[in-house]
Amino acid sequence: MNETLERWTTRRAFILAVTGAAVGLGNIWRFPYITGENGGAIFLLLYVAFVLLLGLPVMMAEIMIGRAGRRSPMQSLGYLAAQAGRSGHWRWLGLFGAFTVFCILSFYSVVSGWSIEFLVASVNGAFVGASPAEVGAGFEAFLADPGRMTLNHSFFLFMTMSVVAAGVAKGLEKLNNLLMPLLYLLLLLLAGYAATTDGFGQALAWLFMPDVSAVTPLVVLHAMGHAFFTLAVGACALMAYGAYMPDHQSLPRAAGAVALLDIGVALLAGIAIFSVVFAQGMDPGEGPGLMFVTLPVAFAQLPWGALWLSVFFLLLLLATWTSSINLAEPMVATLQGIGIKRGRATAIIGVAVWLVGLLSVFSFSTLAEWRPVAGMNFFDLVTTVPTEIFLPVGGLAIAVFAAWVMPEQSALRALDAGPAGFRTWRVLVRWVSIPLTLVVLAAGLL
Repeated sequence: MNETLERWTTRRAFILAVTGAAVGLGNIWRFPYITGENGGAIFLLLYVAFVLLLGLPVMMAEIMIGRAGRRSPMQSLGYLAAQAGRSGHWRWLGLFGAFTVFCILSFYSVVSGWSIEFLVASVNGAFVGASPAEVGAGFEAFLADPGRMTLNHSFFLFMTMSVVAAGVAKGLEKLNNLLMPLLYLLLLLLAGYAATTDGFGQALAWLFMPDVSAVTPLVVLHAMGHAFFTLAVGACALMAYGAYMPDHQSLPRAAGAVALLDIGVALLAGIAIFSVVFAQGMDPGEGPGLMFVTLPVAFAQLPWGALWLSVFFLLLLLATWTSSINLAEPMVATLQGIGIKRGRATAIIGVAVWLVGLLSVFSFSTLAEWRPVAGMNFFDLVTTVPTEIFLPVGGLAIAVFAAWVMPEQSALRALDAGPAGFRTWRVLVRWVSIPLTLVVLAAGLL
């Protein structure tokens, strides 16, 4: 396959696209509850440190491979390995990445369907005056209704694949340019509203005054794992985006901007959520139910709470939409790499993801008792294995390929940071990021 002719039309478009890939459930759903479970500010401090030492260098490695190869992930890896006189089997890493994002998108679409359900319920004022038990029972009833779950899953996946089918400039870039600024505007509005609540000061203290005594090996591992997960590295999605990167753009500056924007979303979401939770005297360590049970109750008891809860779930829907588009793109690019046209490739991927997603839908009803591995149902399995094992495996392989395998001159040109910047990056990847990724992988396996 020859070099792809598609490019992001501006440097800003590339940054917004990669930020769209990174910002999603990890920032707005997972970050608040995992921070609540792991001591607040000390977890945040460790998370930021690991983003810089682990996530950012591996993100640069992944984008760099795509930029140097200018092909689909499989084709780029094979092309660069051949240039270096190494095994052509490296190209299978691209297929592994496509399989990883396939698994992730299959459950991502289902969970994003929950945000559609809660957005509609919020707009209708369904949570006003509801008790935690009533909201929890309503959520359980929704999960047990495969018809509603399937409808939302189908609608969200159609939203996603219709954008991907339109191509890079007319689809992905156009939507990211519109939605990412809107997402930040909604976040700032929510944070501004949070500042008017009684829990704002407590939330700031919780997030920004670390208690060193709260550090445990488990907290450190969780911070490392979340730093890896939140930047969307390890699945070759960013490799596909790197292939479309403009020629004259500093990769370190672009990746640094993405990391800052990603951390910013997590912080603003945390401030908004914890302010509301503390204002109602609730527990910040509620776990995964924080989003879909605790928050609706907390918001509903505040002035204009129904309106702001609607804004919150709209924000969540936009974030998951941009992320899911960016999950689908490398799979479509992989099929394009073997000669299938974009429209047909998008349809094939969309139907396959929809079918596998039904297994997650039915995991809460018809297939609730089907637990094929380690006592986990299909939804538990597909939300755990790809994120905790496949992503670190992919990230480790990507880092090794970029730092040890691909031709040095190709890597130097693609990184575009000068000889000193390249040497610094390579030392960091070889002797810091790769060992830390091995720790994340070991923790996931254990």
